[in-house]
Amino acid sequence: MERIYKKLVRDSIPDIILSKEETPVTKVLNDEEYKKALEEKLYEEYKEVVSSSGYDRCEELSDMIEVIRALSKLENKTLDEIIKIADEKRSKRGGFDKKIFLEKVIEKERER
Repeated sequence: MERIYKKLVRDSIPDIILSKEETPVTKVLNDEEYKKALEEKLYEEYKEVVSSSGYDRCEELSDMIEVIRALSKLENKTLDEIIKIADEKRSKRGGFDKKIFLEKVIEKERER
């Protein structure tokens, strides 16, 4: 019997599969395939985050961080550098602590 996955997995997954006396069939992606697979993985992890809660949600968030770490590396940045950028953006535009939901903006009438 085969289980089909066709998705990016963490580096140790093939070894874990082997330890269960199963045979993983893998390939190494080129840079373009890798970027696309990471983007798909980020979306997969996002869906898992929104459908989980409690400790499971924390685990899914940690998976998202790992994907973000890999995507950062593709941009020649570290996760710490991305966090610094996020901190700078937070200091300029704020965070989400106040739970503000913008419904609309009423534009100022322009003089003719």
